Amino acid sequence: MAQKIHTDVSGTVWKVLVKPGDTVKAGDVLFILEVMKTEVPFEAEADGEVIAVHITEDSGMIEEETLAIEIS
Repeated sequence: MAQKIHTDVSGTVWKVLVKPGDTVKAGDVLFILEVMKTEVPFEAEADGEVIAVHITEDSGMIEEETLAIEIS
């Protein structure tokens, strides 16, 4: 079953650190949002392979609960 990483806050995509096909371990930082001038990292919850990245560094402002990354 795919692990779906959603944002839990609104913010600007500062950095996307993975792409489809990348292997990640639990705790790896997948992307970073800038929220009120603070960097907020989002981590993989389990080991797996990135199957989709739905955000980019030029996405601008994204809302809370945006689907960002899927991992199998």
